Amino acid sequence: MSASIPEIFSTFQEYLDSEQDIREDIRASVKDIEQTAREILTVLQSIHQDGGIKEIPASCSRARKLFEVAGTQFAKLASIIPVDHYYKYHDHWRFVIQRLAFLAALTVYLESGQLASREDVAAMMCVKIRREDGFHLDLEDYLMGVLQLSSELSRFAVNSVTSGDYSRPLQISRFMAELSAGFRLLNLKNDNLRKRFDALKYDVKKVEEVVYDLTIRGLKPDTSPGMPAAAAGDSAAEEKA
Repeated sequence: MSASIPEIFSTFQEYLDSEQDIREDIRASVKDIEQTAREILTVLQSIHQDGGIKEIPASCSRARKLFEVAGTQFAKLASIIPVDHYYKYHDHWRFVIQRLAFLAALTVYLESGQLASREDVAAMMCVKIRREDGFHLDLEDYLMGVLQLSSELSRFAVNSVTSGDYSRPLQISRFMAELSAGFRLLNLKNDNLRKRFDALKYDVKKVEEVVYDLTIRGLKPDTSPGMPAAAAGDSAAEEKA
C-alpha cells in the first residue's frame, strides 16, 4: 500500500530540516574562517605602511601561523559536508577560499618573489587539490585568488617607491608580465575569471607606469650584470638619502 500524502510530505520536511541544519553549521564554520582571513589580511597589509617592507619576514611568519588556524577550521568545515556534496554547498565558502588563496599567494610572493602553485596554496590551507579526495581547492578559486594578487602588487609597487625601494617595482613588473602571459594561455570561459583577467591588464599597465616614471626621473636602479636588482635598489636609496 502506497504512503499517504501527509506521510510523503512528512519525509520531505525531515529532509528540509536536515538540510537547514547542515547549512547553519556550514555558515557558522565559514564565519570563523572569514575572521581568520581578516586577521591574515590585517597582518599582510602592514607591507604598505612606513617601515613595513623591513617587517616582511615577520609579517609572513605571523600570516603562516594564522593559516594553521585556518587549516583547523577548514578541517571542521570539511567534516560537516556530506560525501560528494562539495559543490552543492560551494557558494557558502567560495568567497573566503578565494580570499585565502590570494593571501597565500601574497605570502609566498613576499617570501620568495615566486608564484605559489595550487599545491602550495592548498597545503597552506590544509585542504586537498583533487576533487575525489574530498574538500579541496577548486582550480577556479585558485585562479581567482591569483588574479586578486595582481591588484595588491600594483598597490605595493607604488608604495615601495614612496618607501624609497626603487628595485621592487621592477621585480613586480616582471612578475606580473609573466603572470599575464600565463593567463593568456588559458581559454577562460568563466565570466568572473575573464572580467578579473581584464583587471589584471590594467594592473600590469599601472606598474609599468611606475617603472616608466622611475626611469624618466633617473631613479631606476642599475640592473647591469653583476649587480642584483635588490642591491641596486639599496644603492639608489642610499644615494637619495
